[in-house]
Amino acid sequence: MIPTIAADRSLFPIEKMEAHRLGLLHQAVSVFVFSGSEMLIQRRAEGKYHSGNQWANTCCTHPRWGEALQDAAARRLSEELGFELILHPANVITYRAEVGGGLIEHEQVQIFYGSADKDRLRVAADPDEVKETRWMERGALEAEI
Repeated sequence: MIPTIAADRSLFPIEKMEAHRLGLLHQAVSVFVFSGSEMLIQRRAEGKYHSGNQWANTCCTHPRWGEALQDAAARRLSEELGFELILHPANVITYRAEVGGGLIEHEQVQIFYGSADKDRLRVAADPDEVKETRWMERGALEAEI
């Protein structure tokens, strides 16, 4: 169960796929890890329920019902990429996007960031979640997009 946000801004639990099928506003977290001016990005595993094989931020997830957003971000970083890092909260954004297969991401996203030394960081990506990772400078990332 993930936290969905009602019109009165109260939270209620809902299954993740139901929230995406109905396009209901729900909570999410997004993590960006930097090494100097480079950002760690990941290519989602092909078998993901949406956006498989696409490049994305370092990682993202939905908090579980009752789970703090900071804890969800740390959990997912460990689950997907196999490392722990001190994460700091940044902005909150809200967006809505159709992601294929009749699914809609309508999320209020708490962004977190962290810093690491890419030469010392041991990334142990879970192949069920992540196809590959790489470090990119912002300009190179913008040019590639």
